[in-house]
Amino acid sequence: MKDIAIFGAGGLGREIALLIQQINEAQPTWNITGFYDEQRFTKDIDGFAYLGSVKELNEVGSELNLVIGIGNCKWKQQVFEKIENPNIKFPTLIHPSVQMRAFQRCEIGEGTVIAQNVVITTNVKIGKHVQVSPASTLAHDVEIGDFCSLMYAINLAGNVKLSRGVYIGTNATVIQLLEVGENSIVGAGAVVTRSLPANCTAAGLPARIIKTHETPA
Repeated sequence: MKDIAIFGAGGLGREIALLIQQINEAQPTWNITGFYDEQRFTKDIDGFAYLGSVKELNEVGSELNLVIGIGNCKWKQQVFEKIENPNIKFPTLIHPSVQMRAFQRCEIGEGTVIAQNVVITTNVKIGKHVQVSPASTLAHDVEIGDFCSLMYAINLAGNVKLSRGVYIGTNATVIQLLEVGENSIVGAGAVVTRSLPANCTAAGLPARIIKTHETPA
C-alpha cells in the first residue's frame, strides 16, 4: 500500500477520497493519510486527518503521493506551483468502472483523476491535473489541456480540443471539431456550437459569450 494524500478538503476532495477507497475495493493500492488545505481544520474530514497547508506539505520528508482535489482551474494551478517538495509525486487515478485498454491509444497525464462511469473512446489525450467527473463522455481524438476541470455528465464530441485551464460545467456539451481557448469557462447545461476564444465565459443553448476576463477566472 502506498501513502496518498489529497489537497483540498471540500466536496471534490472528499469525492476523490471516495474514489480512492473504491479503487482499493477492486485492488488494494492506497493508504489515505489525510487532507491538506489552506483552510485550517480542527477536526477530521470524513474520518481522515487534517495534515496542514502547503507549508507542511513542502516539509514532508519521505515520498508521498498527492492528488489536488480542487475544481477551480486557477486555484488548482496555483496550488501546484506552490508545491516545491521533490518528495511529492502526482499519480493518475482512474475509477475501476472506466474501461481503459492499450488498444484505445489514449494518453493520460500525471495527477489526473477520472471518476466513475466515464466513457473514453479512442486516441484521446488528457493532460496533467485534469478532473473528469462522473458520467462524462470523451469521444475520439479529444484533446484536453493541463489543469482542466470537467464537471458531471459533460459530453465532448469527436476532435474537440480544450486548451489549458478550461472549466466545463455540469451537463454541458461541446460538438465536434471545436476548440475552447485557454482559461475559458463553459456554463452548466451549455451547448457549444462554435469555437470559443481564450479567457471568456460562455453559457446558454447555443452557448454565447457572456463575459471576458484577462486572467484565469
